[in-house]
Amino acid sequence: MRELTIRILDEDAAMQAMKQRFVSTMKSGAYTGEYLTFESPTALFRAITPKRWELIGVLQKLGTVSMRELARQTQRDVHRIHDDIKSLKELGIVDQDTKGIAVPFDKIHTDFTLSRKAA
Repeated sequence: MRELTIRILDEDAAMQAMKQRFVSTMKSGAYTGEYLTFESPTALFRAITPKRWELIGVLQKLGTVSMRELARQTQRDVHRIHDDIKSLKELGIVDQDTKGIAVPFDKIHTDFTLSRKAA
């Protein structure tokens, strides 16, 4: 089962988390999931817009589909779908092959905490 965790971490925290996952994986050899990290909520929501979140959800329900079928299912223009799929492919959230477009993850978890900065 493939799992993607999308999260917001500053650069230092992201590096620390990556080191911990590396050490854990080296010791156990077990799959620890895949991660997509953004430095701020603004960066996350710029990259994964509400329309793109919708596409991710639809693709998880439908499985592998053509670009035209995805446009039909979401009642959106195929050119706009193409642009959004291109961005999601660059992020590694969707895959595309000769059979169509799909989300390769069984589970996608979004994890972030916004807290007040210390004075």
